[in-house]
Amino acid sequence: MPEGPELHLASLYVNRMCHGVVFTGAVIKSEVSKSPAVAFTCPAYRISATSRGKEVKLTLTPMKSDGGSRRSVKGGEAVQPMDVVFRFGMSGYFRFTPEDELPKHAHLRFYTKEKPRRVLSFVDARRFGSWQPGGSWQPERGPCIMFEYKSFRENVVSHLSDRAFDRPICEVLLNQKYFNGVGNYLRAEILYRLNVPPFAPARAVLEGLEPDDVFGTQTDDKVKTVKAEKKVKAEAADLLRLCHTVPLEVVGLGGKGYDPEKKDYSGFEAWLQCYYVDGMKSIRDHNGRTMWFKGDPGPMAPKEAKSPKAKKRVKKADDHDYTHKTKVARRRSTSTVAKKEIKQEAVSKTPKREKDVRSRGVKAPDVNSSRKGRRAGEAEAEPLRRSTRARRNKAQ
Repeated sequence: MPEGPELHLASLYVNRMCHGVVFTGAVIKSEVSKSPAVAFTCPAYRISATSRGKEVKLTLTPMKSDGGSRRSVKGGEAVQPMDVVFRFGMSGYFRFTPEDELPKHAHLRFYTKEKPRRVLSFVDARRFGSWQPGGSWQPERGPCIMFEYKSFRENVVSHLSDRAFDRPICEVLLNQKYFNGVGNYLRAEILYRLNVPPFAPARAVLEGLEPDDVFGTQTDDKVKTVKAEKKVKAEAADLLRLCHTVPLEVVGLGGKGYDPEKKDYSGFEAWLQCYYVDGMKSIRDHNGRTMWFKGDPGPMAPKEAKSPKAKKRVKKADDHDYTHKTKVARRRSTSTVAKKEIKQEAVSKTPKREKDVRSRGVKAPDVNSSRKGRRAGEAEAEPLRRSTRARRNKAQ
């Protein structure tokens, strides 16, 4: 699932690809999507993007005429900018392509004015993502962990008495009201670096943290002269700081597989220290989400919690990995399934009698040859039967 770093990278991708590009016409929605239609039509407009936590906002801005004044407007045409807020769900991403290379599952499309046309598409194979035309950031989501760091810290520290913090720290980290942008892989990496048991009480882990991050924000000489041991200890214990810095590390790497232009994610996989890493443990939390960790799970771990069945870590097609290696693996798996089906079909078509005989090691009789033998014997016996009947008639 895309997390805060991936959505920020998506906004950077849109801004890079759409810089200087003029779009035109109506915004087209696929027939199968259940998200609302975007009622925006304009002969010339531009697109820009920004992100906040697990949301991306596209702004559609009508262009002015060459003279500097607004052009004459026809009925139904947009005059004011419109914001469209996206949530990516499990597999959403943006793609900018020529019109004749439109991706499968492109559920919202913005067409350029040039010829041949190009298309900015919101692609979502699983259709868990959504968009809201004329929308704004969801009010129930907290400040962004990456770009509203000061507000993020204050929001968490000032609400530690709330019931939400009665839960294990691994589950609280997925609460977007306080940790907007944290997802499954980020929580595993953050807790692993701090050596915090995932099912430790959240309030106990966060108590004692200050609303202001002294080491992360101040740069005067007094702070620089703090003893190295004290500084390292404070940095190591500050979970809120890692919620800010760890996602920024991922942004620097280029995300975990949701950039449609990037095909090699070996850098991100090498960066992971805990999530899906060999030797780590995993159990499902109280919400059914898999938690990766090392050591003791903590006192609030679910009773009789079972580890999910281990799976080989392979990128799926909807992770946007189009490398030759993935295609070969897919073809091999398909051929294996086909061979199994053919084998099963051959076994099911074997006659029961022949199957029983084969199991005893006896050669099955040839039905056709036995029928021919019976017919030949009957032909040879026919003259004898005729002579016998003739003698009987004579004697009478």
